[in-house]
Amino acid sequence: MTDTARALWYTAPRAAELRPNPLPPLHAGWVEVETCASALSRGTERLVWEGRVPSGEHSRMRAPFQQGDFPFPVKYGYAAVGRVVAGDARLIGRTVFALHPHQDRIRLPASSVLPVPEGVPPGRAVLAANMETALNAIWDAAPALAPGARVAVIGMGLLGLLVMALLSRREDLEVTACDILPEREALAAEFGVKFRNPGELVPDHDLVFHTSATAAGLAAGLGALRFEGTLIELSWYGDAAVPAPLGGAFHSQRLTIRSSQVGHVAPTRRVRVTHRERLSRALALLDDPRVDAFVTGEVTFEALPGALAGLLAPGAAGIATRVAYGREAV
Repeated sequence: MTDTARALWYTAPRAAELRPNPLPPLHAGWVEVETCASALSRGTERLVWEGRVPSGEHSRMRAPFQQGDFPFPVKYGYAAVGRVVAGDARLIGRTVFALHPHQDRIRLPASSVLPVPEGVPPGRAVLAANMETALNAIWDAAPALAPGARVAVIGMGLLGLLVMALLSRREDLEVTACDILPEREALAAEFGVKFRNPGELVPDHDLVFHTSATAAGLAAGLGALRFEGTLIELSWYGDAAVPAPLGGAFHSQRLTIRSSQVGHVAPTRRVRVTHRERLSRALALLDDPRVDAFVTGEVTFEALPGALAGLLAPGAAGIATRVAYGREAV
């Protein structure tokens, strides 16, 4: 087997290339994985691509197995699926998920991969990192998710759709999906969820999940909350200053804005759930074939550098993009 792989490197603002990447030795307890698919993060990777990771977040923003440093050059990404071809005998032949950048062959500790469950196709398993974020948001919101709660999800990109999908499993909640794109209504309907334009919301919601990464979406979310309602903020804005409407009813209605991301397991689960266990649960939650509709495009690994300008452009069409490596993936 070759000791050199190829990986995607972000090299300058809005520039990327495939570079030879020497593989580390295959240590005892490690595995070698032939990548069959990975997923492009339109939120985080857009900020990396544009060189907009704030200097104060360079350390906290490091992805597992990242090489290089922000802003450039940097090998970044965190959603790879492939087949184990060497190393730990217990995993040979298994399809696994790893929080690893886009790379056609990977060597890493066996403890850093998770077997993909039966019933979850490899091409869907690339969404595990995003599902992990959605699951953590649900855990962060747990005190407000009492039976009968009225909940809105604003922003039907990939993360918002996954939050919606998880909430739809709860028959004791009243869930509304919100987006400015009317075509998202069909996806909400597949999960039995009502759909509204964010501007149509009225202040009668106990809880809002905000994922649109826009000031308008944030304002709509706060405006949709009833007395002592909570907004779970899942958008990450990089180095952008975002106005938040903290006048008006914000104080008189005792509203709460709560941050949720995957850097830490939600406080209600932190004592008894590890990061690895959370990711394993997220993989298992991808057992729903309806989630396949969230992957709206595919690009080959070879074509990825040249396609990034279109895929990561603000307002780019579609939802999630899968990267294909020319091996069986779906």
